[in-house]
Amino acid sequence: MDIQLPKRIDGKQPEMLMDSKQITIIGSNGAGKSRFCSQLVKELGDKAFRISALKALFPSTNTGEPLKGSIDDLFNRMNAANPQIKNTAETEFDKLFYVMLNDEFRDLMNYKAHQLMGEKMEFPKTKLDVTVKKWQTVFPKNKVLRENGKLMFTSEGYDDKYSSLRLSDGEKSVLYYIGAVQYAMPDAVILVDDPETFIHSSIMRTLWNVLEQMRPDCTFIYNTHDVEFASSRIDNQCVWVKEFDPEAVAWDYEVMTSSRELDTALFDLLGSRKPVLFIEGDDKHSIDSRLYPLIFPEYTVKPLGSCNKVIETVRSFGDLKSFHQLESRGIVDRDRRSDMEVDYLRKKNILVPNVAEVENILMLEGVIRAVALYKHRNPDIVFPKVKKRVIAMFTHELKQQALMHVRHRVKRDVEMRIDMKFTSINALENHMVELVSEINPRGLYDQLCREFHVYEDNNDYASVLKVYNQKLILGESNVATLCGFKNKEDYIRGVLNILKGNSEHAQSIRKAIKECFGIED
Repeated sequence: MDIQLPKRIDGKQPEMLMDSKQITIIGSNGAGKSRFCSQLVKELGDKAFRISALKALFPSTNTGEPLKGSIDDLFNRMNAANPQIKNTAETEFDKLFYVMLNDEFRDLMNYKAHQLMGEKMEFPKTKLDVTVKKWQTVFPKNKVLRENGKLMFTSEGYDDKYSSLRLSDGEKSVLYYIGAVQYAMPDAVILVDDPETFIHSSIMRTLWNVLEQMRPDCTFIYNTHDVEFASSRIDNQCVWVKEFDPEAVAWDYEVMTSSRELDTALFDLLGSRKPVLFIEGDDKHSIDSRLYPLIFPEYTVKPLGSCNKVIETVRSFGDLKSFHQLESRGIVDRDRRSDMEVDYLRKKNILVPNVAEVENILMLEGVIRAVALYKHRNPDIVFPKVKKRVIAMFTHELKQQALMHVRHRVKRDVEMRIDMKFTSINALENHMVELVSEINPRGLYDQLCREFHVYEDNNDYASVLKVYNQKLILGESNVATLCGFKNKEDYIRGVLNILKGNSEHAQSIRKAIKECFGIED
């Protein structure tokens, strides 16, 4: 079906989505997304069929005229046609099942009438039959029973029967959606508000694939906040609603083919009005994802896992700047990168700290001193002890650290040099024989050992943090105990809790960390 989108703020001709089967509406809170969908319903007229489990499971406060063809409308007309058995259902969920039970009764009575007249007729397959069968497919351990005109439920391994009141909101939502889509008018546009609400992510994609297959004649429009679901729609056209002008009843929006033009990260950030900061780690367990939102609150922070993913996404996001108009940057650990590599990344909008990894950020002198003061410890006693311990750890591992730096640089150089074009296998073999002498790993190792010994001799704590890759540094340095914490996890939580406020200690920590990235307040 061809869908005409609402009026545009810029006065340009509204978009026409041709032969649409799946449309996803996304946008930030307050951008006018729900009103955009309501305008679509208004313009679609009798072809609009709007459903929402969030609204269906609770009594409605809407006293206006229901949308023509909706479940509420079908219920009201059925009630008016049968005043002798008037139903007082309060929720759309209950109304739907009243309608289905009445339809089943009508279909069975019609079948009986044909049988009594000696006419052949197939036993009717009702909407309730379809709903029960598909619901039991989604929840195979649950069974549905019909008793005295009511639906009763039971679970595998239990003898008791219970009404729909004891179903979970997720079970009710699946029942509601399976039943409701069957009542959409032919060739309808089924607009679904928040399809992810109450439904576990493990069944989301499968459920809506099944529902779309049940009604291939219909177009499905999803008003959603679920990133994975939005990107899972195969033939999806995505509409990003950016802004609403209530006086003109017009919107600023963009249309794209989501799964082919953008990745999940961009989907997740389309609703943001702040610049984007892509970081390493995951969004639950890594220090990065807990620390950086508190250091850079002016950014929407998006964890992507690996450093390569951060670098690639910042590049891709920059290439799409004309589309989304959002500023983007990235943060990756310094690890064992050379100054030349760091300079290159910084020119590409990738922030690289002057410490080896994120754990070392929490070991910065400014951070330790601020935390010590916060815990009523003397920073002039705490920091020198931490510094002495860290340099001693580094000295003990100096040669191993130098070797790991050499391995990193050799690997990078080999990858770059082998990537050259060769006209023959002999040319490649000769090139590889010459690589060892050209790269000179022994010379590089000796050079790094000399540099590292200078850091040791000069008691250069900042330079040690810059090259020292050691995940155990927070625990082995004894910084937590010296600052008055039980362990390193307690120390990390302590730093984060300080940063949640805007105290003098929090400002000192932020200043130290931003300076580590070369950023001046």
